[in-house]
Amino acid sequence: YPSGNLAIIVVREKKRLLCIVQEDKPNNAKIQAVFKSNGRNTCYYPNGAVWISMNIQGGQYLDQAGNRVRRWTWPNSVMSSGPHVPLSPIFISLNRHVGVRILGQDKITVSFLAMGQQAKFNVGTKVQVSDVSRLPPPARLGEDELLLLAFRVRILRLFDRLRGCLNFPSTERWDKIQPPAYLITQTLKILQLCTTSDISDELRSSVRAIVNA
Repeated sequence: YPSGNLAIIVVREKKRLLCIVQEDKPNNAKIQAVFKSNGRNTCYYPNGAVWISMNIQGGQYLDQAGNRVRRWTWPNSVMSSGPHVPLSPIFISLNRHVGVRILGQDKITVSFLAMGQQAKFNVGTKVQVSDVSRLPPPARLGEDELLLLAFRVRILRLFDRLRGCLNFPSTERWDKIQPPAYLITQTLKILQLCTTSDISDELRSSVRAIVNA
């Protein structure tokens, strides 16, 4: 940092590389981010709460109270159940000099800017999974998340219907027009989750009603 305090450390841990971002303090500096070449990465808020957490399956973005704001899975994830949620680009500032950009599993960049000079560290990696049995079990979807997924598909279908009305205002019998294939696939995945998830019959019926409306 311009203060002379150490900002970013890159070390080798056995056969793996480790990148650590520290706050701008001379003593007892808190760790603001840790990036490992095995795909396990974590960013922290200034108060120490987890901000972003990533592993070989995907990641999640949390608010300072610990509530999940969003989650995603990497395109090459071997998760066998649940819908694959694509990553939306993420840009965060750990402090006034260090920022993190996440565009993909192998496109994670730590940027350092101070006194007109910039340095960039590519801390992303493509993890090749050789043994599926070693993977930790995927996090189970809660009831709220299942409802959110159902409403998301319903809203996307409504937007698709609205787009069709705007593009072809004279077309009649809209009920016979099929939604796009990707929406049909997402609907089927959510219905499958309703069958396999441990949820109440009432919630299961509600989710089915939302996606089939």
